[in-house]
Amino acid sequence: MASNVQHLTQTIRLSFPSLHNFKASDAFTNKSLITTFPVRFSFHSSAKLTTSIRSLPVATASISYRSSCTFTWDDVVRVSQPEYSPDDSSDLRGYFEKIKICNRGSEMQSEFFPFIIEDQVVGYTHNRFASRLRKYDDVFIYSENNGGRFGSHLKLNSKLKTADERTRVVGEVIKCLAEEELIPGIRNELYPVTSTFGSPIFFSLERAAAPYFGIKAYGVHMNGYVEKDGRKFLWIGKRSQVKPTYPGMLDHLVAGGLPHGIACGENIIKECEEEAGIPRSISNRARPVGAVSYMDINGFSYKRDVLFCYDLKLPEDFVPKNQDGEVESFQLIPVAHVANVIRRTEFFKPNCSLVIIDFLFRHGYICPEYFGYLDLLQNLRSGDCS
Repeated sequence: MASNVQHLTQTIRLSFPSLHNFKASDAFTNKSLITTFPVRFSFHSSAKLTTSIRSLPVATASISYRSSCTFTWDDVVRVSQPEYSPDDSSDLRGYFEKIKICNRGSEMQSEFFPFIIEDQVVGYTHNRFASRLRKYDDVFIYSENNGGRFGSHLKLNSKLKTADERTRVVGEVIKCLAEEELIPGIRNELYPVTSTFGSPIFFSLERAAAPYFGIKAYGVHMNGYVEKDGRKFLWIGKRSQVKPTYPGMLDHLVAGGLPHGIACGENIIKECEEEAGIPRSISNRARPVGAVSYMDINGFSYKRDVLFCYDLKLPEDFVPKNQDGEVESFQLIPVAHVANVIRRTEFFKPNCSLVIIDFLFRHGYICPEYFGYLDLLQNLRSGDCS
């Protein structure tokens, strides 16, 4: 069974036996936003019921991390319909599976050792990746286990005293590693390197390199919702097919990484304008509502991500318009139907599922009477949420 999201096929697992003809335009009134890509499906039996994400199998048909996805809004509507699985509203297994996908590789932690700056653990590097850094000994120093509290570890050369100097010289190494194809997908965006959120920043690191040094990375995700006729709806985006990561997958209305030098709230306002055309007069009403976290190990990559969650209640007549070319289209979908899409498919970019599951808890769509309620709630923060 393949468990590597970055190397899985484009097929999508569904938990019901058949699909029927159904038009997105029959359910969603914004017909101009319907896409026309073909869809591929693979059918599998449901996972064994459990409340432990460590014992759940990773779903076997995750969408490729880099390959383009081929499903349409019509397909999203079909899989969201309650009649396809009328008895599964309290079945939390699909949610546990999505958390599992974001928390792979714990058995490989022993292959990583700490990345230390000023006696603080700021990350973790794979032993084989660290061996590729030894030739840059004017920047990185590998220390063998000499009985100290950190054991074997990677650190910066002690000659590098300031954050600016560290940022510059480490950046030069990252460029070399990118040329050697050890670090793909350079973003030219800097992430702060710190031990915990709000702590002193030791230097800034290229975003694409963050998981290779195992640093804490932070992001902001916003649930943009509408209330009408006593029902709640979520605006959902479909990522552009030319996005370098997770092209064509479903996404939040607004989401983004938290780069160096900008606060969470200001970043949300910026992303609102860029990704959905939401003016500041509306976006400044976005409310911070918590955070989710996950830890994902895959090869040399050790992701330790924390996502700050925001809710924004939007006017009924508001229609988002992407400004930066990163979103193909948007649809307004009933929250209960979004929940079905998450449980039954892997249409969503993996970490978006965690934030939406958190939304479902807070807005009463997941109840304490459901078996596994507290385990699921706790597992939304499976990573180091600090």
